[in-house]
Amino acid sequence: METILIVEDDAKLADLLSSYLSKYDFYTVIVDDFNRVLETFEENTPSLVLLDVNLPRYDGFYWCRQLRKSSLCPILFISARDSGMDQVMALENGGDDYIIKPFQYEVVLAKIRSHLRRAYGSYAHSQEERKLQAGGLTLYTERYVIQHNGLSAELTQKETVLLEALLLKEGRVVSRERLLDLMWEDQHFIDDNTLNVYITRVRKKLKDLGLDDIIETIRGAGYRLSLSGETP
Repeated sequence: METILIVEDDAKLADLLSSYLSKYDFYTVIVDDFNRVLETFEENTPSLVLLDVNLPRYDGFYWCRQLRKSSLCPILFISARDSGMDQVMALENGGDDYIIKPFQYEVVLAKIRSHLRRAYGSYAHSQEERKLQAGGLTLYTERYVIQHNGLSAELTQKETVLLEALLLKEGRVVSRERLLDLMWEDQHFIDDNTLNVYITRVRKKLKDLGLDDIIETIRGAGYRLSLSGETP
């Protein structure tokens, strides 16, 4: 049974979410002390977090950054704030998705299942660690880690899916539509700028490893990762 941590200061909504998810065999934990979000997370080690933006004292962006220091589990923001900037901030602070209130519970359930499948389903029980290598770059797809020349960086689950798709087609163009399809099962709920945000985040992490400008934007087509100048 997967554990879902609900960080929502609207007690009625938190209870409704908990009740709905319980019908589908999820075990839910509702945070009731918003000074102990991190402690509650560590005590329950959830598989996924539903996180509101507007919270007492510290907002959801702050708590997302704190959680990302120790965990790569999927974090789905749920918020009434529907501006594009709020969605960008959620992703830049480590979130994996953004659900705008009011929402359909069926959509929340579908997104939870999708993120859990992508985070834990494909290679969770593989005995041999899976990794991709190209040039001098190594991507550990199960640990969400990239390495290059002795340096390493952590990725989120969606950043890993994005970089894996580009590495598998190294030197060739991967369309925006293909990347969106791999990262989100239902593209209808994804803002057009969301993929751009993830591309920017992955480029920054690659740059920190000494790999600058290896992801090219091919106007009207998609993106291409080129490591032809790198040596293993």
